[in-house]
Amino acid sequence: VQLQACGGGLVQAGGSLRLSCTASGSIGSTNVMGWYRQAPGKQRDLVATISNSGSTNFADSVKGRFAISRDNAKNTVYLQMNSLKPEDTAVYYCHVRVIIVQAIVDRVYEYWGQGTLVTVSS
Repeated sequence: VQLQACGGGLVQAGGSLRLSCTASGSIGSTNVMGWYRQAPGKQRDLVATISNSGSTNFADSVKGRFAISRDNAKNTVYLQMNSLKPEDTAVYYCHVRVIIVQAIVDRVYEYWGQGTLVTVSS
């Protein structure tokens, strides 16, 4: 599985950006797609995730500003970022967790995209 992300760029505070990430290859029917971000000198943190059933999870810092959605037919996940702040500046990484449900122990595979830079100027 390979992940191709796009949509990053430079935007002023208060502006919006939309990221997209498409997975090539099979990601099965049970999976979680999402976005993480890493600011300079900081660890990589969760931004938002969405399961194949549509359940979502957001970091507190982006709740109410960011929205995540997916197109299962296209294996694509989107991150709509509104009301951007300078502290949202980071490299954003697409992530997919594929879960193979088995009788005893599920098998889990994780994939990362190459990252796309989002810069929010004040």
